[in-house]
Amino acid sequence: MAKLIPWYKIDCLTPREDLREGKPLDASEFAVHLDQVRDKRAPIDYQDPERFFERTYLTKYLTELAVQVVRRLSGETTGTNSVFNLSTQFGGGKTHGLTLLYHLATNGPKANNWTGVKKILEDAAVSTVPEAAVAVFVGTEFDSLTGRGGDDGTPLRKTPWGEIAFQLGGEEAFNIVAEHEREFTEPKGDVIRKFLPKDKPCLILMDEVLNYVSTYRKYGYNNSLYNFIQSLSETARGLNNVVLVVSIPASELEYTPQDEADEQRFKKMLDRVGKPVIVSAEAETSEIIRRRLFEWDSRAVTSDGKVILTNNAIRTCNEYADWVINNKASLPQWFSADNARETFYTTYPFHPTVLSVFERKWQVLPRFQRTRGILRLLALWVSKAYQEGFTGGHSDPLIGLGTAPLDDPMFRAAIFEQLGTDKLEGAITTDICGKKTSHAVRLDSEDIESIKKSRLHRKIATTIFFESNGGQSSNIDATVPEIRLACGEPELEIANVETVLDSLRTECYYLLLNQTKYRFSISPNLNKMLADRRANISHTKINERIYSDIQKVFPTGQGVKIVYFPERPSNITNEPALTLAVLGLDYTNSEGNVEPIINAMLRESGTTARTFKSAIIFVFIDSDAQLREETRKLLAWEDISQQETRLDDDQLRSLQENLKKAQRDVREAIWRAYKNLAMLGKDNEVSYIDLGLVHSSSANNMTTLVLNRLRQDGELVEEINARFLLRNWSPAFPQWSTKSIRDAFFASPLFPRLLSPDAIKKTIGRGVTDGMFAYVGKSTSDRYDPFIFKENLMPGDVEISEDIFLIKGEDAELYLKKITEPSRLAELLVTPPYVTVAPNKKQTFTVEGRDQYGQKIAVEEVIWTATGGTITVDGVLQAGEDEGNFLVTATADFSVSLPAVCRSVEIKGKASFNIVAERAPNNPSPNVIDGNDPPATIDQPKKGILWQGEITPQKWTQFYMKVLTKFATDNTLKMKLKVEIEIEGDVSEQKRNETKVSLQELGLNNDLE
Repeated sequence: MAKLIPWYKIDCLTPREDLREGKPLDASEFAVHLDQVRDKRAPIDYQDPERFFERTYLTKYLTELAVQVVRRLSGETTGTNSVFNLSTQFGGGKTHGLTLLYHLATNGPKANNWTGVKKILEDAAVSTVPEAAVAVFVGTEFDSLTGRGGDDGTPLRKTPWGEIAFQLGGEEAFNIVAEHEREFTEPKGDVIRKFLPKDKPCLILMDEVLNYVSTYRKYGYNNSLYNFIQSLSETARGLNNVVLVVSIPASELEYTPQDEADEQRFKKMLDRVGKPVIVSAEAETSEIIRRRLFEWDSRAVTSDGKVILTNNAIRTCNEYADWVINNKASLPQWFSADNARETFYTTYPFHPTVLSVFERKWQVLPRFQRTRGILRLLALWVSKAYQEGFTGGHSDPLIGLGTAPLDDPMFRAAIFEQLGTDKLEGAITTDICGKKTSHAVRLDSEDIESIKKSRLHRKIATTIFFESNGGQSSNIDATVPEIRLACGEPELEIANVETVLDSLRTECYYLLLNQTKYRFSISPNLNKMLADRRANISHTKINERIYSDIQKVFPTGQGVKIVYFPERPSNITNEPALTLAVLGLDYTNSEGNVEPIINAMLRESGTTARTFKSAIIFVFIDSDAQLREETRKLLAWEDISQQETRLDDDQLRSLQENLKKAQRDVREAIWRAYKNLAMLGKDNEVSYIDLGLVHSSSANNMTTLVLNRLRQDGELVEEINARFLLRNWSPAFPQWSTKSIRDAFFASPLFPRLLSPDAIKKTIGRGVTDGMFAYVGKSTSDRYDPFIFKENLMPGDVEISEDIFLIKGEDAELYLKKITEPSRLAELLVTPPYVTVAPNKKQTFTVEGRDQYGQKIAVEEVIWTATGGTITVDGVLQAGEDEGNFLVTATADFSVSLPAVCRSVEIKGKASFNIVAERAPNNPSPNVIDGNDPPATIDQPKKGILWQGEITPQKWTQFYMKVLTKFATDNTLKMKLKVEIEIEGDVSEQKRNETKVSLQELGLNNDLE
């Protein structure tokens, strides 16, 4: 869709020169007095009759008035009246109508070709405008105490009839009523007919009559003027070419009971002898305004004075109308979507609501001047919009209600004049515009580009101001459908209206909401109270409330231990149980202090190293700013609820809604803030999880949410399959204590975390029942007590202890065999199995016994023999001098008791050694055949891996699993281990004994230094 052309760039449409230059005339331009027109003091638009008619739209009633006056002045009495009472609201265009009659009568035939006059002549059925003698009396101008003339060569006139007579016939006519002037006595018909001109028609225009009456009532002049007008009316009725036009009202704001009585008296008299006339009508207001404020190309105005739109203007109207038609279900019923195009054509370049709002909402205001007031406001409005348009400020296709320049002090002053008060100054500049910090202006600058570009917050706020007539009438509000209509434009997403209304309702200080209706008020709303209260909420109080609400979001239970707001490692106990550590507000991603505290808490537990690192799940926030802000708001609402006693029903209802919303907002802020998890990863480093954008509908509470995410990622399980234990059984532990098994799930990052430590009991029970392993306890003898294998073992019967073990199923089977067939020596292993020694050098050999099950068995007495040397009873070989390969033999006698057999069995084990003499450099061995090849009898150096370094206790299991198990099946593996344990104070005797027992259980030397 092509972009619509701004209204100020449309051909044939140009604001008046003063508006283009940004110098609109003041309100007096639209409240001109007839006296100023008569004596040439009025603005040029009123003085110059041709220009006046160019800018005047002849409404139906104004045309009818002009037709009857012209016809009567022409001597035609059929279908005419001689007396007219302009009975319209103050500021309704009466003076404009009187000015039109004045120019017609004073110019006569010269007016025939002025804009719209041909239509008057056609309707009047006369060929020309008659020139007439004209007299003007304006009640706000004529002073009966000082009078007029007397010092300028003209007679002194202190009475309305003296002034009218002088204007009609000069001093000669005045002399006719000179005696009446001196006696201040109103003339009657005979005298009146004498001072009326005989050679031409006569038009007498009387404006603001009641103002004169009110001023001189105490002198009795009110009755005198009444009698004069009555006599003048009766006289005019009897003549063919005399017209009297009277406008009675002053501003009703200054009415006294006496004023009202006089107004009714004059009105009844004039209505009896003449005809009441409505000068302007609502349906034609737009044409009046367009003609008064713009310079239309002559080709753009019809013969009857109506504006003709260009194609670009019509296109704009059509697209706006299409938007209205497409959204008519969301718009007010009083606006006819079926006639939308015609309505937009009629009001262009204004949006229809700009003109209709004054008739719909503002005319109830006591000070509002319908035509004059609207013209003054719109003149300032058009001038400001035109200036801003051409300086690149805005490019609105229409002048919309929301574009009113409330930021302009002159425009605001004009608004306040119509409202009758300037008490809304603070409301406008605080909530709408006029300052950079005005709420609507600020909200636009912070919103998405489409809303920011269209200034939607400001437009809607301004629309509310006008649609609620400035909040001056409590029963007049801006409805949401009216707001949509006023702000609707072709590219507007209608849902944005509700979005913006929500923002304004939350931020504005003087915007009141009554269900779905809005209005501005001079009294601050709850938001203003909120802002005042928020400033007094202490940091301590905020913290206390946040911590209280966090604990509600992270409830205890569900098998996980909750630690709230730990500040040091000792706050989290070192135990094999899943722990959720909820970090406090002092530890945030934005501050960069989360990682150090988590590492410290994983490393330590008070004064000791932490064993169960995998048991802890940390949850923390990115930033606490939003959470603090929402909590501050909630506390402020609660403070208002507890202390404010002057709230009306609407405010009380709104307060309760805001309280509930603030409570929800704090809860949601906690959910959004605590989106980060941290735990020990499988690489033994801290791993982080971002939960993403979460909210309270994601789970019943955040504890559940965290547990669900850990389950989803495989970091948390409800139970373990027995085969998992077999797959992860350490070769270092032929017997694995149930306590060590349980602890591994909370200490080793390679194991998944268990939600409940007792889940391991179910795993053990199933594994024992299925024969995967046996549940055993150690005794002082070689037998297990208890020993449960392939039997039902209930979880409740499983004991988690250092003294209760699991052994693999194959070891259990072997144990059962050993019970029926005791171990006996079946094999001797001599170490080293092969070695190279120099002649006459010593080499120590050792022997190890194995039973028929391949298990180690003690060998009490061994007989050593050797070839190529001698060997002691302790296995120390003394090599001979001869080079060559030789044998070492270890022999043991073992008594065997088998069924029906009892005998001694001799068991042998052998090793070989090679005696090689040391060779001098470059002295080849006599056995060398090829200089490039070593002698076949010389053993090559052994190849392997040597590593040395320090290992922390926490990494020992990983070192064994990841490094040593790769070589565990190699019988030649030699490993020397030196362990240094440094502690403060003395090692207790109990701990020393426990260590010795553990070493002995592993078959290791239990000597401790």
